[in-house]
Amino acid sequence: MKFLDLAKVYIRSGSGGNGCVSFRREKYIEYGGPDGGDGGTGGSVWAETVDGLNTLIDFRYQQHFFADNGRPGMGNQRTGADGGDIILKVPVGTEILDEDQETVIADMTELGQRFLLAKGGNGGWGNLHFKSSTNQAPRRSNPGLEGVERTLWLRLKLIADVGLLGLPNAGKSTFLSATSNARPKVADYPFTTLHPNLGVVGVDGAEFVVADIPGLIEGASEGRGLGDLFLGHVERCAALLHLVDGSSGTLLEDYKTIIGEIEAYGEGLADKPRITVLNKIDTLDDEERAFLKEELEAVVGGPVMMMSGVSHEGTEDVLRALRALIDDNRLRIKQEKLAQEGEEEQWHP
Repeated sequence: MKFLDLAKVYIRSGSGGNGCVSFRREKYIEYGGPDGGDGGTGGSVWAETVDGLNTLIDFRYQQHFFADNGRPGMGNQRTGADGGDIILKVPVGTEILDEDQETVIADMTELGQRFLLAKGGNGGWGNLHFKSSTNQAPRRSNPGLEGVERTLWLRLKLIADVGLLGLPNAGKSTFLSATSNARPKVADYPFTTLHPNLGVVGVDGAEFVVADIPGLIEGASEGRGLGDLFLGHVERCAALLHLVDGSSGTLLEDYKTIIGEIEAYGEGLADKPRITVLNKIDTLDDEERAFLKEELEAVVGGPVMMMSGVSHEGTEDVLRALRALIDDNRLRIKQEKLAQEGEEEQWHP
């Protein structure tokens, strides 16, 4: 399945049915009178989050969604049928934007959440509604209200607890594959990762979701490389993990490049809790590790951890540090631990 995180859709709610002008005329019945029914209500357009979706690829093949119109009223006080609703099924984490791509209409962050995008038009009144003591034979009715037509943008921001940052080939995909069951593409050339990947990692009886996004390069905020299009997928993260390639000859410049790009992007990314890790230490000896760590800590202004995704050295310590930055209500506790606690609390004679 291809990954798509931005889609343009055209929606239109149904128009209401027209009211009916009708009079009761039956043989041998002395008194008739108006009996025109009301028109039916037009169908509405809804957005709903569903399980099992992690891309907007469905909206590449269908962009137009039109709800049914309400049926007109009929004689004998019969109301027209309502039009059927249209439901846009989107993955959790989808933002619905107006046509300007800036105004946020809805942020769908919970499973089963529903939002009304366009309300159907009300049905018109039949002449039965206008009957009164002074107007016992009204010959007027109301037309149904027109539906609402809108152009919207759907933007997916993946729900993850930790986001990975770094230059291309910094070892982000290797770290994700080493600590989770995710199998992102890993190769020895830049831009191996072309779309975000999610992986569930576990440490000390708790699990959390890590998002790997394509690497950033200098000028990404201006559109260079893959640009900063995928940074939106780490906006919802509780913490960021910044991987710096220890085998690079421009270690400090690499770090400053990423920091400059997330500051240029904005959206509060630079203010999120962040752990800086000196990666690929399996290629360094003890003297080089100590020297590079000291230099990087001087630029970061704080502690720097060391890790190797290939040899798994230091990965557990990094996961524990990330776990400490994530709120307990975002963690997923393993079922085995919950079951053991439940068994301990059970009473036995």
